[in-house]
Amino acid sequence: MNSILITGGAGFIGSHLTNRLISEGHKVTILDNLSVGKTENIKQWSNNPNFTFMKGDLKNTKDIIKAIQGSQTVFHLAANPEVQVGETDPHVHFQENLVATFNLLEAMRKNKTPKTMVFTSTSTVYGEAATLPTPEDYAPLIPISTYGASKLGCEALTTSYAHTFNLHALILRLANIVGPKANHGVIPDFIKKLKTNPNRLEILGDGNQNKSYLYIDDCIDAILHATKTFLKTNRKVEIYNIGSSDQITVKRIAEILVEEMNIRNVKFSFTGGVNGGRGWKGDIKNMHLSIKKLTKTGWKPKYTSEQAIRLATSTEISQSP
Repeated sequence: MNSILITGGAGFIGSHLTNRLISEGHKVTILDNLSVGKTENIKQWSNNPNFTFMKGDLKNTKDIIKAIQGSQTVFHLAANPEVQVGETDPHVHFQENLVATFNLLEAMRKNKTPKTMVFTSTSTVYGEAATLPTPEDYAPLIPISTYGASKLGCEALTTSYAHTFNLHALILRLANIVGPKANHGVIPDFIKKLKTNPNRLEILGDGNQNKSYLYIDDCIDAILHATKTFLKTNRKVEIYNIGSSDQITVKRIAEILVEEMNIRNVKFSFTGGVNGGRGWKGDIKNMHLSIKKLTKTGWKPKYTSEQAIRLATSTEISQSP
């Protein structure tokens, strides 16, 4: 890969990916507007000659043109990841996901140096899949959130540019990723609530939402394994699911957090949710990705969903002030 651009590289997954790539000797440039990411996530590399940070926005084409110079591979992680915001302001997902991706692809087309786009998509593109675990060739893809729809649109743009403009596109559909530096999601949300009131924990939905969770180290291993596998081929487009081999309910996650925080007599208060016990509109009630396609190439997760939740929780607690 050699010279690499990471959009959203100061964020949760992006900063972990940056750490691994620089440690492996690659030259990394990060483009991040810091709306979600934090410079403290990447400050350890500030004096490294193989590292460049640029504060910029994918909605500004001049920022992209400057950042992309000399990069051969682009890891596109920048996005607005909040599914819930789509219910009140769908414009955010259109601009931060679709428009941003289009601008990046246009810059790649015009620059001609970057040849490969690695795009982190999401399990939400499948919508309410009738087949579980859900394989990459499942159809039809009917997302139920504007976030999922915007990511599916980004996939379509990316694959079309690969075929039309002689690029290569690797699409990675991620399950729920947990671990250090995560600033949104069920674990930070529950910890914040329990610190505010250790006697009661509000849980959105009916608690039976059942999903796959993957620890960040497994996620980065999978991203790099899939990328290196893809680069050895001459395929225009490849799609891989990235997740764990099992599921865990929201109620069980709450129980694990209470155990790890060593709190007793916590009352769980379920909101009941919407549309059959979902936490919010667009929330997938039952999600489990099939990872057979990627595991056949030699990768497999080290942790189950429960182990990932427990490890992420204990790490978060130990690092909290």
